[in-house]
Parts: sequence; C-alpha cells; structure tokens
Amino acid sequence: MAITPLRDKILVKRLEAQEVTKGGIVLPDSAREKPKEGKIQAVGPGKILDDGTRGKMTVKKGDRVLFSSYAGTEIKIDGEELLIMSEDDVLAIIK
Repeated sequence: MAITPLRDKILVKRLEAQEVTKGGIVLPDSAREKPKEGKIQAVGPGKILDDGTRGKMTVKKGDRVLFSSYAGTEIKIDGEELLIMSEDDVLAIIK
C-alpha cells in the first residue's frame, strides 16, 4: 500500500530502540524508551500559505530526523509501524 502525506505532513519510520545500555545491561522490551529518531519515508507537497502559494518542505525522503516525544500519530501499514506527523514536529535533521 502506498501512502502520500498531504500538505506539510511526513511519514516517519521510527528507528529501533537501544537494547543494551552503555554499561552493558540488556534492557527488556518493557523498559526500552521509544526512540525519538526516525527515517522519513514520504513527504507531502508543503503547506499552503496565506497568499495561496505552497511553502517548500525543509525535510525530504530519506532524511534521518529527531522529533519530539509525543509527535505524530502511530499507524500500521502492511504490518510496519509508522508515524505520520507535521513537519513542525521535527526538531532536527541528523547528518
């Protein structure tokens, strides 16, 4: 199934949670914090501005991003968990 986000929305695949701490302790699934990092799978065309023109998106497909803790809506597509969120929820692009 293909999904195309609308306006300034983006589709993000959350990166895997860390399984082992820096000290070598293995964390069970219940103790792992959900990562706030992901890879953009798709982007919308951009927000429509007050003057009727379309704003340009700052992020693009394939970018690795950092987003806020409670950003977006979790969805499941073909058994894969993804987030759909506004571009405003992205805090930084990781290079």
